Amino acid sequence: MAFVGALDQGTTSTRFLVVDERGTVVASAQRPHAQHFPRPGWVEHDAVEILENMWTVIGTALATADLTAADLAAVGITNQRETLLVWDPATGQPLQRAIVWQDTRTTGIVDRLAGGDPDRFRATTGLPLATYFSGPRATWLLEHVDGLRARGQSGGALLGTVDSWLLWNLTGGVDGGRHATDVTNASRTLLMDLTTLDWDPNLLDAMDIPAAMLPQIVPSIGRLGIGVGPLAGVPVSGILGDQQAALFGQGCHVAGQAKNTYGTGCFLLMHTGTEQVASTNGLLTTVAAQVAGRPPTYALEGSVAMAGATVQWLRDELGLIDESAEIEALARTVDDNGDVYFVPAFSGLFAPHWRSDARGALVGLTRFANRGHIARATLESTAFQTHELLGAMRADSGVDLAELRVDGGMVANDLLMQFQADLLGVDVVRSEIVEATALGAAHAAGLAEGVWAEAADLRATWQEGGRWSPSMPVEERDRLTARWAEAVQRTFHWA
Repeated sequence: MAFVGALDQGTTSTRFLVVDERGTVVASAQRPHAQHFPRPGWVEHDAVEILENMWTVIGTALATADLTAADLAAVGITNQRETLLVWDPATGQPLQRAIVWQDTRTTGIVDRLAGGDPDRFRATTGLPLATYFSGPRATWLLEHVDGLRARGQSGGALLGTVDSWLLWNLTGGVDGGRHATDVTNASRTLLMDLTTLDWDPNLLDAMDIPAAMLPQIVPSIGRLGIGVGPLAGVPVSGILGDQQAALFGQGCHVAGQAKNTYGTGCFLLMHTGTEQVASTNGLLTTVAAQVAGRPPTYALEGSVAMAGATVQWLRDELGLIDESAEIEALARTVDDNGDVYFVPAFSGLFAPHWRSDARGALVGLTRFANRGHIARATLESTAFQTHELLGAMRADSGVDLAELRVDGGMVANDLLMQFQADLLGVDVVRSEIVEATALGAAHAAGLAEGVWAEAADLRATWQEGGRWSPSMPVEERDRLTARWAEAVQRTFHWA
């Protein structure tokens, strides 16, 4: 029996998963890391804490399954995508906390680069200029960390997204670790040309970023190096950004298939094959994956900043619940939202609005409203945002989905999943393995090393774990979505 490992480094935790060739999860270990909010709009992670958690979960998962590194045919990496790090290759020490994808400190840089045209770089990158993406974060670091530019130009500092930090350490670190990133992560930087799959010199010049600091861009599926430490001798053979990994893990390998991941944020991706579909409705054109030696495939993506993170905010900042899982029971204490709508624009609004000036709003409150209505409005906000994304995706692609495959922590919430199906008007289908992100990384690495011969073998391992069909009258759906649209308008021009 062949086994494959997957390192899943997310926004709130790090997980290591071991699956067998049948696609069965045989071991899993997970550790959370701290979220740092030093100023309004700033979100940071400690890269050393993430690295220590990585080594811990690898060892724990292998021990749980009574396996060693020698039992693994390959390991893959998946990661929170637009989070940016900078480190010293001689010492292996970060030079600053990681700047997380939710962080909005680059607003001024983004506005300066846009010059009134947020789509200035869209034709090359598939992306609008926004604080979401990591290129402007590199500019911010170079402008604010003393001596960083000189260090970078002389080889004394490396820039990279989380996957490159993990790969560098997994393949040797200061003793010769490989500094590389895959095409899916590079496609989220505002620095890569979607067609050439290389750093674009004009974009580097515009953001004033030395090319010497950046990792090599490589295919998603193919051998990248050999592991050290707890993974000594194991081929590291796949990297996919977390949402592309979930698309791959859900078996969405061909044009027209789509998935939605309900995690810290919410991310809807539709596979478009080898065609780059340009969006005119606020979506992103991104790389879906690339097998070494083959052309890349692409996807349309809609990104929501706050989904599970909104529930965490209710728990940690307002104290309405003690555990995130309690929100469904609280929301079920009321029959509907009581005309209360919560727009969680804590980091502005991403797709399809792209409004960095938006701020969160809880609207429609009367003396009738209670804790249950706020809990319900919080859950419904994720479904409303997904409804907006799917509408934009239909307009861009011309594809009407027959069903939407879903994964992530929030899909355990039956109330949310039923409301989502009602708003979308299509079946919502949960996979048996909800850790589709980690599974996608395992699939990528195993495919590279011959554990699975082709993508069809992977699709054969996918199993349905739940299904919700729409039952809401169209008139009620239209009323609710119209009220949501009114609530969204109230969040603009606040920053």
